[in-house]
Amino acid sequence: MSITKKATVMAVGLGLVTLPTLAACGSSDSGDSGDSKTVTLVSHNSWAVSKDVLAEFEKSSGYQVKVLEDGDAGQAVNKAILTKDNPQGDVFFGVDNTLLSRALDNGLFQPYEAKGSDLIVPEFRADTDKHRVTPIDTGDICVNYDKQYFEDHKLTPPSTFDDLIKPEYKNLLVTENASTSSPGLGFLLGTAAQYGDDGWQDYWTKLKANGVKVVDGWEQAYNEEFSGSAGGKAAKAERPLVVSYASSPPAEVIYGDPKPTTAPTGVAEGTCFRQVEYAGLLSNAKNTEGGKALLDFLVSKPFQDDMPLNMFVYPVREGAQVPQEFVKYGPRAEDPQTMDPEKIADHRDEWVKSWTSLVLK
Repeated sequence: MSITKKATVMAVGLGLVTLPTLAACGSSDSGDSGDSKTVTLVSHNSWAVSKDVLAEFEKSSGYQVKVLEDGDAGQAVNKAILTKDNPQGDVFFGVDNTLLSRALDNGLFQPYEAKGSDLIVPEFRADTDKHRVTPIDTGDICVNYDKQYFEDHKLTPPSTFDDLIKPEYKNLLVTENASTSSPGLGFLLGTAAQYGDDGWQDYWTKLKANGVKVVDGWEQAYNEEFSGSAGGKAAKAERPLVVSYASSPPAEVIYGDPKPTTAPTGVAEGTCFRQVEYAGLLSNAKNTEGGKALLDFLVSKPFQDDMPLNMFVYPVREGAQVPQEFVKYGPRAEDPQTMDPEKIADHRDEWVKSWTSLVLK
C-alpha cells in the first residue's frame, strides 16, 4: 500500500472525509459479483480513487464498481486465500512483493494480461510467464519520526537501522506485527536484507531489548501510537518513531487543517524497504469480464496519474504524472533495501515464525 502508504486510513486518523467510501469495510456480501453490471474489488483499507476518475471508468465500461475493504494488507490477503473457492469479489488489489508468493502458491489468481501492461516499468513486473498479477503501485516502507519530539528533546532523529538500537532511542519505536501486517513484514524483510540470514535475529533481539512496541496493523501504529500523526497528537500518543511509509509526510501536509508549510514528520531513509503492490483476477470470480476491465483501468493513465494524491504511492506506468506537491514532501528513498522475490518465497514463513517466537514471546 501498496505502502501502502495510505490516504484513506490516514484521513480517518486526521478526522477528515476523503473520497466516498464505495462499500462497507469488510462486508461479506458478494452477491453483487454475480451481476454482470457490477464488478467487485477486494482491497486493504487504503483503497482510494477520485470520484470523477472512477465515474468515467464506470460510464465508459458500463460496470458499477463495488469495493470491499478487508483490513490491513496482510489480513486481507490471508482472508482472500481462505475464501478463494467462493471469493468476495472479482479482483483483489493490495498483495505486495512480501506476500506475492503466498498468493500465487495458493492459487488465488487466474491469468490475465491487462491492457497497458507493456507500459509498466520492467523492474516492477512479476509472474511474467503466467500474468496472474498486474503491478499497480510502488512505495517505500520506512521508519517515520516526529520532528517536534526530537526538536523538543534536542535529539537527532535516527537515520539507519543501526541507530534504532542505540540507547537514546529506547522505548521510542512502534512497529506492526510481521505476521499480520504488510508494513510490519516489509520492515522485517528490510532488516533481513540489511543484516543477512545470520544477523537479523540478533538485531531484533537488540531492538526488543531497546523497547520496540508491536501492534497488529498500520492504522493502530500510525494513528494511535505515533505522536507525529494528527491522530496520534489527538490521542496524546507517546511513540515518536513508527514503521510507516516514505509517502506519509506529504499526507500529513496535504490533509492538514490548517495545512502546514512543512511536513511535521520525517523519514529515516536508511530504514527503507521497497514495496510493490499488485492486483489480480480472482480464480473463481463471478464476473471475469468485469474484472478484466477493472484491471485494465488500474493500469490506465487516468488511474495511475490519480493515485499519488489519493493512496500516496508512486505509479508504475511509464509516463504517469507524479504531482510536485507529492514529490516535495515524499521523495523516494535513494537506496532502499530490496530482496529477490524467490528469496522472500523461500524464507518468509520461517522468518516470520522465528520473529514471532523472538519478539512476541
